[in-house]
Amino acid sequence: MRTLVELQEWYLAQCNESWEHTYGLNIGTLDNPGWSLMIDLTDTKLESVEFDAQSYGVGADGQASGNEWLTCKVEKGKFVSFGGPRKLEEMIGVFLLWAKKNA
Repeated sequence: MRTLVELQEWYLAQCNESWEHTYGLNIGTLDNPGWSLMIDLTDTKLESVEFDAQSYGVGADGQASGNEWLTCKVEKGKFVSFGGPRKLEEMIGVFLLWAKKNA
């Protein structure tokens, strides 16, 4: 659960009485089943940092193979990740590792 604590700290560090009124992050569920994670990067140190997309367990047609799948990318100013039902912590970890390297 350390990743959740670190994500909370990253979020709090972005809050400057302005950013949090327009931007933020969302954690949701998917119906296949799985998780979604979307983090706004606008007006953060990560806004213009390149991210190498990561993906496994997802077929060419975009279909997940079982529960062991994950995809992470940056698009339209957001870190966007989707993963199987046991992948939320890993998804957050991918983001945090990238954020720490580029802090």
